[in-house]
Amino acid sequence: MIPLKDENPSSTIPFINIALVLANIYVFIYQNFFVPGGSSPLFFRLGTVPYEFTHFVDIPPRSLVPVPLTIFTAMFMHGGWIHLISNMLFLWVFGNNVEDVLGHIKYLFFYMVCGVLASFLHIFTNINSQVPSIGASGAIAGVMGAYLFLFPKARIKTLVIFIIFIKILRLPAIIILGYWILIQILNGFAEIGLPKGAGIAWFAHIGGFFSGFFLIMIMKKRRRNYRRNRGRK
Repeated sequence: MIPLKDENPSSTIPFINIALVLANIYVFIYQNFFVPGGSSPLFFRLGTVPYEFTHFVDIPPRSLVPVPLTIFTAMFMHGGWIHLISNMLFLWVFGNNVEDVLGHIKYLFFYMVCGVLASFLHIFTNINSQVPSIGASGAIAGVMGAYLFLFPKARIKTLVIFIIFIKILRLPAIIILGYWILIQILNGFAEIGLPKGAGIAWFAHIGGFFSGFFLIMIMKKRRRNYRRNRGRK
């Protein structure tokens, strides 16, 4: 199932969401066309390597930034066009409404925190891995978790492909996002203990999704309490 567009208009222009999409596209073009030697060596120097975090070392090739900061640089790097396009599609479909609820600055904070928490779970479940993790999927998964909490019944125009069945359907967000996170959980636990997985950071997706789901609960409640208390003055 590929989400194409939601039927859930926002009341503000999602400046931050647009900026995030453009930033990811810019970094992808730069790493692929303007970096000598191509993007692969850059993944090891700006990607998140679990072993470096769990063993407090910077293994060769040396990182271009302090190791803790690779959690942030990795969020804006992608391994290929499909990786980039799929991530940006999900961010474009679901991000604007979450930004509309939180406001621009809080949405940026929310996005980055979800990305960090997603990386931490990936590191925790791959403590000895020396394979760099890259991509915005953890942060975007957080946006999806927030969307599920806020708009479970919102209709999403979705391309459904099943063998020879190809059709665009209007499905509620709880179906689309519930199916998505179920796949992440099943694949993540299926690969535990295997020497080499599919190259997908399943637990980063899981960590980001549930971080977003619970973080939006806290942030929305605080915003509601702030407005209520402000109204009493």
